Amino acid sequence: MLWKTLEMWQSRAGLGNAPRTVLEELARIQSHDVILPTATHGQIRLRCVTQPDAAQAALLDRLGIVLPKRMRLAEQELPALAASA
Repeated sequence: MLWKTLEMWQSRAGLGNAPRTVLEELARIQSHDVILPTATHGQIRLRCVTQPDAAQAALLDRLGIVLPKRMRLAEQELPALAASA
């Protein structure tokens, strides 16, 4: 079901009908958790998304996808991150 949906979305964007290629290209976009200590012994936690290269940016533009610069950390992830820090 997901493959067919992606294939149709890709076809409407004029990108052919090879969803595996699109997924492989988009899979290279990563997000990273940055944890910075503060002077008050607390932490600043940010989830940052890497900038896409030129080919990925063109693909995202054709598909109408806008990547966020930062993402919110899910509430259930915060205790797990605190334990691992």
